[in-house]
This record gives sequence, C-alpha cells and structure tokens, in this order.
Amino acid sequence: QGHLVESGGGLVQPGGSLTLSCVAAGFTFSGAAFQWFRQAPGKEREHVATIYSTHTLTDYSASAKGRFTISRDNRKETVYLQMTNLKPEDTAVYYCHRMNYETWGQGTQVTVAS
Repeated sequence: QGHLVESGGGLVQPGGSLTLSCVAAGFTFSGAAFQWFRQAPGKEREHVATIYSTHTLTDYSASAKGRFTISRDNRKETVYLQMTNLKPEDTAVYYCHRMNYETWGQGTQVTVAS
C-alpha cells in the first residue's frame, strides 16, 4: 500500500500562505491519484483537493477553490498543497491520502491565528 509523509504545516496569520508537502513511497507514484483532507477539532474529516494521475485534472472543495492549489512532482514523488489567503477556519490537521486506497499520512497541523 505504501506510505505518505506530510510536512509544511505551522502557525500563520490570517491572509498568509503555506505550502504543504506529501512525500510518497512504496508504490508507483505516477499512476496514482492523491487527495488532501483536513480535520478541525470536533469536526469530521473533509475533502480539500484531488489531483489525478494526469497533472491537469484537479478538483477542489468549495472552501478551497480559488485559494488553494494542488500539484504534483512525479520525479520527486511528492504532492503539494499551496494555500493562500488563509483564514482562521482553515485551522485543522491536513492529511494526504492516496485515492482508492487506505493509505494516509500522519497529518500536519495548520493553525491560522493572529
């Protein structure tokens, strides 16, 4: 099934930016689709963005569209989530997921606060 390791989370002020990374290993990266999810305290895990094996095909939640960009680098076997204009409601643990498999990263905390 392989594994995923996220990084890049942290504390950022409202309006700021962060880029999360998800490094994959143990499976054929180029043929896989990936997703970012997030889970805020007391809330269910929710989908943020998806990128398919074709780099140009992506999908975003309504809250992410226009502010977040998902991308991938097949040579580095890494998926990215660029987040801009961050809001306090974006505060959550962000998880990388290999679509159609039960492969999740350990999560990285993003906190948006002044």
